[in-house]
Amino acid sequence: MITNFFIPELNNHDVQELWFQQDGATCHTARATIDLLKDTFGDPLISRFGPVNWPPRSCDLTPLDYFLWGYVKSLVYADKPQTLDHLEDNIRRVIADIRPQMLVKVIENWTSRLDYIRASRGGPMTETIFKV
Repeated sequence: MITNFFIPELNNHDVQELWFQQDGATCHTARATIDLLKDTFGDPLISRFGPVNWPPRSCDLTPLDYFLWGYVKSLVYADKPQTLDHLEDNIRRVIADIRPQMLVKVIENWTSRLDYIRASRGGPMTETIFKV
């Protein structure tokens, strides 16, 4: 997926600055995978065993976990797609409809979460502080 789709697709866009982040799933952190990612992204790689080590079980800090997957899932399945094509169309539509203003709020919330985690010295978040 990374070599056959993601990297070629990324090369089709004028990306000036990019950080690549992934979770600590074992398939993502195999030596061959990490080596490929280090060769491709260098220091702006956030991953278990990468140049920037992402803390394990850090869903409080990962916008994909605390926002995107739930948001997308709630809209993708709203009309109960019955075919794979319908499901894929819904996913594409929902992702395409995410507006920049919403992403600004996600990043603002992410900053608040980082502040909270720093203040609690890495402790878990005891309350949900995400509002869009």
